[in-house]
Amino acid sequence: MSTPRRATRRWGDVLFQQGFGTRHECLGLIAAGQLRHAGAVVDDPAAEVATEGLVFEVSGTPWPWREQALILLHKPAGYECSRKPRDHPGVMSLLPAPLQRRGVQPIGRLDADTTGLLMLTDDGALIHRLTHPKRHVAKVYIATTRHTVNADAAAALCAGVVLHDDPAPVRATACEVLDAHTLRLTLTDGRYHQVKRMVAAVANRCETLHRESFGPWVLPADLPPGHWRWADEAG
Repeated sequence: MSTPRRATRRWGDVLFQQGFGTRHECLGLIAAGQLRHAGAVVDDPAAEVATEGLVFEVSGTPWPWREQALILLHKPAGYECSRKPRDHPGVMSLLPAPLQRRGVQPIGRLDADTTGLLMLTDDGALIHRLTHPKRHVAKVYIATTRHTVNADAAAALCAGVVLHDDPAPVRATACEVLDAHTLRLTLTDGRYHQVKRMVAAVANRCETLHRESFGPWVLPADLPPGHWRWADEAG
């Protein structure tokens, strides 16, 4: 039985696909000796390299090959999840230039004052799968409240509350009272300002909101605000 041929690409195409500039700029990086692999300078943009498990350096910075980028970002407060932010800096400014150039975008959004796990990718099909209402992907939030909360409020949020602009009740899949002013809520849909509006519907107010997880991905405990990590390296 023959061994399957490993996928290869030309070095010029590797840099271009990974977001290191236009094709002309990528050729310039190679010509300037800024590309290294396995400790050696790569000077031939047409030379082919196997992409599986590939790690290379550009201008001294290591970079792993990813056919599709999927990253976890610990979003701080005061950043907008928009490619054209208006009132605050955009979350894209927290990412290195190659990720910005290759077009990663948030999978769903968090409000400017909401912190926690934000997923970003350049895989449009994955964005569709994870955000389509029929998928019911679970998101877990920690909400601190202005007024005290108790088991009755948690039960009401799980039973369903009516938001002012929608007669159909919305429900938390799970709701746990962590202390007198803190709730952990699990939601499987993603309406505008949903957690804040649901908490308001039980006569309370969100003071802070933090997302712990999105689907199977959990915000790493050692990932500081404003930092990012490849999803497959998050542990």
